[in-house]
Amino acid sequence: QVQLVESGGGLVQAGGSLRLSCAASGRTFSSYALGWFRQAPGKEREFVAGIRWNGGKTYYADSVKGRFTISRDNAKNTVYLQMNSLRPEDTAVYFCAAGPIALRVATGYDYWGQGTQVTVSS
Repeated sequence: QVQLVESGGGLVQAGGSLRLSCAASGRTFSSYALGWFRQAPGKEREFVAGIRWNGGKTYYADSVKGRFTISRDNAKNTVYLQMNSLRPEDTAVYFCAAGPIALRVATGYDYWGQGTQVTVSS
């Protein structure tokens, strides 16, 4: 069992940066792949970034590639999402998730956080 709690969301101007954190409980954190998803009002939840259990490989949606960076610190049971050059279209609730492998689909993840709001003003 893994419990996930996101933090770090907020309001930022376009072009600004935010770093999201997701703290996990559970002794098996380091064995899980982790992902970040987002959901804007009226839209489906979409994949943002994923990272393998050992951090050896990362995956990104085309819309965030080159602007966002996912990383993890297994010693701290935490996964991060560094978001730079933010755009108004990045506005959404951001969720972290844990699962057996770093998939790009939400159904591949077993555990989810409650989400944190990111709002980018133009």
